Amino acid sequence: MREAECRECRQIRTNLSETLGVCQDCLRENSSHARELAGTAHSESRRKFYLPKAPPRYEGGIKCRICANECVIEEGGRGFCGLRTVQSGRLVHLAGKPRNGLLYWDRNPLPTACVAGWVCEGGKQLGNHKLAISYQSCTANCLFCQSWHFRRISPLNSQKISSAQLADKANSRTFCACISGGDPSSQMPHAIDTARRLARRAVRICWETNGMMHPSLLDPAVEISLETGGCIKFDLKAFDEGVHYGLTGVSNQRILENFAWAAQRSNRRTGPPLVIASTLLVPGYVGAEQVRKIAAFIAAIDLNIPYALLVFTPNFYMSDLPLTPLQQVQEAEYAARAAGLTNVHINDRHL
Repeated sequence: MREAECRECRQIRTNLSETLGVCQDCLRENSSHARELAGTAHSESRRKFYLPKAPPRYEGGIKCRICANECVIEEGGRGFCGLRTVQSGRLVHLAGKPRNGLLYWDRNPLPTACVAGWVCEGGKQLGNHKLAISYQSCTANCLFCQSWHFRRISPLNSQKISSAQLADKANSRTFCACISGGDPSSQMPHAIDTARRLARRAVRICWETNGMMHPSLLDPAVEISLETGGCIKFDLKAFDEGVHYGLTGVSNQRILENFAWAAQRSNRRTGPPLVIASTLLVPGYVGAEQVRKIAAFIAAIDLNIPYALLVFTPNFYMSDLPLTPLQQVQEAEYAARAAGLTNVHINDRHL
């Protein structure tokens, strides 16, 4: 395992990301210097893709409320997700009208790889398929992002698709639709309109999200999944806000609030679970300690909420970290079960 010196505490740490340069302990303490170092790492990673270095806060600008970042954008500037600007004093969506989306879609034969696959009925649908909808924008800046390539896409020069056109991609063998990204939180009006159109075609609607959308946009998403038998999967990347900021460049306060609100509605259905949580086990940063806190948070709401632990693979700006060590996986699984959760699953255990 690689070792390096943390630029905050000046101690040698195992599995310290060279890009981030700050250890989990310093991030957890959320000191101003650790936060500054993390902010610099995120700013540099975004500069190369011509994205705002942080959620803008321009005095006299126009506030966007579509997600928790609540960017205040100046005339001609762009929001953190890269899809909002201000023109003549008005907020404008660069993908076009709200019913146009910047995304990639495909049909995946069922059963297929899915974070919620072990509790999803899609695994029984041999011969049918899933409509995979991946929004090419995001409200966070994960340094380990597996789908980072969407940052290369220009919203002005790329082809868009309307919600009606996207819903028309469903056919008699479309069992479900998985709405992910990037993240749908940055394009929720389009995603919700698409989901409603698909629901009218008897397609199950599932979401994979960081959970940063405005609560008024989460509500219809949850209702559509409830009605269609789908689910909403929250990616809970860390519990301590300092660690979360270090890894993603954004706060997790709204994420935890949205998760709790959605999870409290799980008892409205007795069939497949409505809400599912997952956490990526990032070597050196997200292990048993963070999992224990996340699991306790989930357990306080409902012990039966499914919780998936995901194995980390090197990517993007954290390509210098290794696969999640077996011991870290085992310790995290034990911590989740010790918190009282009854349905804990290790995805990609073979890795």
